[in-house]
Amino acid sequence: MTLNCLIIDDEPIARKLLQEYIEEIDFLVLVGAAENPLKATAMINELDVDLVFLDINMPKMNGLQFLRSANNLPMVIMTTAYGQYALDGFELAVVDYLVKPFSLDRFLKASQKALELKSLRQKQLTPVKTEPDHFYVKCDGKIERVLYDDLIYVEAMANYVVLYTIPKKLVVYLTIKSIQEKLPAERFLQVHKSHIVNLKMINTIEGNMLNLGSARVTIGQRFYDEVMDRILKGKYFKR
Repeated sequence: MTLNCLIIDDEPIARKLLQEYIEEIDFLVLVGAAENPLKATAMINELDVDLVFLDINMPKMNGLQFLRSANNLPMVIMTTAYGQYALDGFELAVVDYLVKPFSLDRFLKASQKALELKSLRQKQLTPVKTEPDHFYVKCDGKIERVLYDDLIYVEAMANYVVLYTIPKKLVVYLTIKSIQEKLPAERFLQVHKSHIVNLKMINTIEGNMLNLGSARVTIGQRFYDEVMDRILKGKYFKR
């Protein structure tokens, strides 16, 4: 992550020093510099500016006046020789307040605050993706919701499957393949041509038998190696 920076300072020496500091820090990118806030306004609107290094004592409009009058400003770090305005700056929600002359180390700490703030804002704006915790099946003329956490295992019969869940047993006229498509592969595994199990329900393994609480499911011969690999490497087996 980087921060696009704009310098607003009427002193050429101060602008030069800020430019040198910015060039020393890998996550800062200088996109422009202005002698006063009036010239900077257009640059802020045109450029993708994340952070402004703003002086206070400037002709025509000082830094505090600029902060009070501008809308939707990027993050601001004050850079000034006047320490008495620090409270005003923080009341205007500046990221930090640097009193000239300041060291590169102090400048870096202030810039890191801005980087952390940008990261936090991006996380807040990023929608949290929630994975579904259930699926639906038709059973006895009703639509039933089945929670993944409640499903112990699935057993295929002639032309239907039985869903063994913690609260009850559901008979569903679907194929085992159709049910498997409804289940998240990281949580469920086919262990036999007729059985799919919830990996987190496995308590013990005895030979080719999986103990799922009071239920016992056979591991098919052609499934055995894959099942053991998934259970042991995936740490689903409850030791």
